[in-house]
Amino acid sequence: MNNKYTVKKIEKKNDHLSISWGDNFKSKYHFLWLRDNCPSAIHPTANMRVFNILTVSKKIFPKKINLNQNQLDIDWSEGNHKSKFNLQWLRNHCYTEINNKKYNSPYIFWDSNLKKNFSKIKLNHNDIISNDSYLKKWLKILHSHGFAIIKNGPTKKKSGFRILKRISHHRETFFGTPFEVINIPKPNNTAYTAQALRNHTDLPYFEYAPGYQFLHCLVNNATGGKSSVVDGFAVANYLRKKEKKIYKLLTETYVKFKDTDYTQKAIRVLHSPIITLTKDNDFNDIRFSMAAMGTIDVNPKKMKKFYDAYQFFASLLQNNKFKIDFRLEAGDIFCFNNRRVLHGRTEFDPNSGNRHLQGYYVERDEIIARLNYFNKVRV
Repeated sequence: MNNKYTVKKIEKKNDHLSISWGDNFKSKYHFLWLRDNCPSAIHPTANMRVFNILTVSKKIFPKKINLNQNQLDIDWSEGNHKSKFNLQWLRNHCYTEINNKKYNSPYIFWDSNLKKNFSKIKLNHNDIISNDSYLKKWLKILHSHGFAIIKNGPTKKKSGFRILKRISHHRETFFGTPFEVINIPKPNNTAYTAQALRNHTDLPYFEYAPGYQFLHCLVNNATGGKSSVVDGFAVANYLRKKEKKIYKLLTETYVKFKDTDYTQKAIRVLHSPIITLTKDNDFNDIRFSMAAMGTIDVNPKKMKKFYDAYQFFASLLQNNKFKIDFRLEAGDIFCFNNRRVLHGRTEFDPNSGNRHLQGYYVERDEIIARLNYFNKVRV
């Protein structure tokens, strides 16, 4: 066995076991953690915890410890229970080591230079449908770059469902699935016009805005109507490095997003920072839509500074340093992380031809879960 998984010494402390491993790393395993993670606490097929933590006291301790080849046996002081831990499992789940590790972001930031190497984010529709290795490649690009284009897809209505089913179920919204991105009379959203759309994220007024969006191009022969895309995380990272005061304002100031769609008997209101972060201080969400911004109601002492920051961020999202323009072709599926990547379009002339996209949403959790499955992520 690898030295990493061999035990040199086990010491019983006041509230934990201290294990010195063959590679000289030392781990702590608290008694309650060990009892809670006893292999017998996990259902064999459902793989869910069945142990009730309330059935033992916080004073529980090992009465007896025995090292048996590649296994650690523990007889507990309560419940006449014995736990048998695989040493490799214990080391792989060492929370001392996990918390000492430097965090590595899964995200690859990009700007307009990505267009010089656009082929790296393009994949063929039938390859993804028929081959798991291409499906994994696509999911990996979506997770790292937040943006991919599927080429040579079908052009029949609702045919986008087939590629979605390679991931998981779709997310429904009040727009329906798929929703039609087409010029219509009396639109309830500016997406359903021929007007230009500034770079934005969809539905920022939801507590959990849709994770990924898939825009399936059925026809695009009208004059104009170029698509645009911006990596919001890259812009936020620029602010973090170059404009720290603006970055601080946008990550700490709660602003109002709203939806008063006339077709809905509902008024949606959410307060959130424009940029939100994870526990590791990595980027979690970008919420940005001038169209869906409510009346700003921040503290008067912060109002001017907020507007300065808001305007500066908005200018970067339209800046050619970060923005990529491209034209969707019939059969293309434009895929992006809606909580990272902002999208827009130029105005098009509905009298010159047709431009019809169908849109779908899939939760970000489903993309990551499928990728975790392919990568055999340890849990």
